[in-house]
Amino acid sequence: MREYDNDYYHDVFYTQPERENKPAGLTKKRIALLLILCVTVSSLFGIGSAYITTSVMQKNIFTGFIESPYVIPMNMELSSATGSKLSVQQIIDVAAEAVVEISTESVTSDFWMRQIVRPGAGSGVILSPEGYIMTNNHVIRNTNKITVTLRDGTVYDAEVVGFDSQTDVAVIKIDARGLTPVIFGDSDGILLGDLAVAIGNPLGQLGGTATVGIISALDRQITIEGKSMTLLQTDAAINRGNSGGGLFNQYGELIGLVVAKSEGSGIEGLGFAIPANLAKTVAGQLIESGYVRGRPQIGIQMIDLTSAQDAMRYGVRTQGVYVGAVLSDGAKRAGFQEGDLLYFIEDTRIEKPSDLTDELMKYNVGDIITVTVVRDNEMLDLQVILSEQTQNR
Repeated sequence: MREYDNDYYHDVFYTQPERENKPAGLTKKRIALLLILCVTVSSLFGIGSAYITTSVMQKNIFTGFIESPYVIPMNMELSSATGSKLSVQQIIDVAAEAVVEISTESVTSDFWMRQIVRPGAGSGVILSPEGYIMTNNHVIRNTNKITVTLRDGTVYDAEVVGFDSQTDVAVIKIDARGLTPVIFGDSDGILLGDLAVAIGNPLGQLGGTATVGIISALDRQITIEGKSMTLLQTDAAINRGNSGGGLFNQYGELIGLVVAKSEGSGIEGLGFAIPANLAKTVAGQLIESGYVRGRPQIGIQMIDLTSAQDAMRYGVRTQGVYVGAVLSDGAKRAGFQEGDLLYFIEDTRIEKPSDLTDELMKYNVGDIITVTVVRDNEMLDLQVILSEQTQNR
């Protein structure tokens, strides 16, 4: 068989004479033109289809994205995401002037009975132009000296007006005039997810620090130092030294008095504040009367021996809440004695100090209740008339 090179094969194939029944349109030239036309039309259709598809997609994506009420715009600031009427900067401008730094000194004795001065720090909020300042009781408790630093750096000595350990609210006063007081908001009207700005003195060295978050929970039941408290929860950064500082809402109004944070490995964003409505009421009564009016009491001093270590130190075999001292005439008449183990109030078992405090709040001054105590391995039912607590504790 003859082998053809490419050129020869090409010449033979394309120079054969046309047959009479071959269509005229299938000439070499026309076939080439037809191929070019097909390619061109296909390209135009492809470009057109791509353009139409892209246009439709862009319309669906961007028009739908803008018009949809369920899509959150990107790069939204926290103040906008929480529906705040003011920016965070504006909130700080409104509120920061009313927040102060508090420094304390307390004198204690060491093992060799040498006196040691221990420094402490916290925050406070100004209540009035005349120098009344609200803070936490634990910030100023058992202190020998209290100083207050205003936002402009002016330093004043302060004295204690009143304190309440149950709510952890205290009021101090400095000799100053023309101060900028805090603006109170309605803590009963806040909602989960509202903006929360904390301003205070973290670490006792960074006065005027502002941190931002939201209200993480409402009516959170927390026990602090044996006392049950109903608090606001926030994820705004809270540190030691923030205690007594302000938690502000979207209008720059005080909605909470910062009181505590949860600490521990892996714990973040768990700060707590006393609702402003409660703190304001307590502070007002402390200024007017020096104590919280209408609060019932048995008239005894409690000792918390609920831990095995404390029980061993006091030489008792049963852990619980004991009577440390009998303070009121009513408690003496009822028969309470130092060393009694508080066992029941009516039908409620007393296992920790907060149980006693919470149960007493269900009654009014003047009510008669039955308290069951354990004394010398015997249970005794004591009838006591609740009196008004008029002393700061």
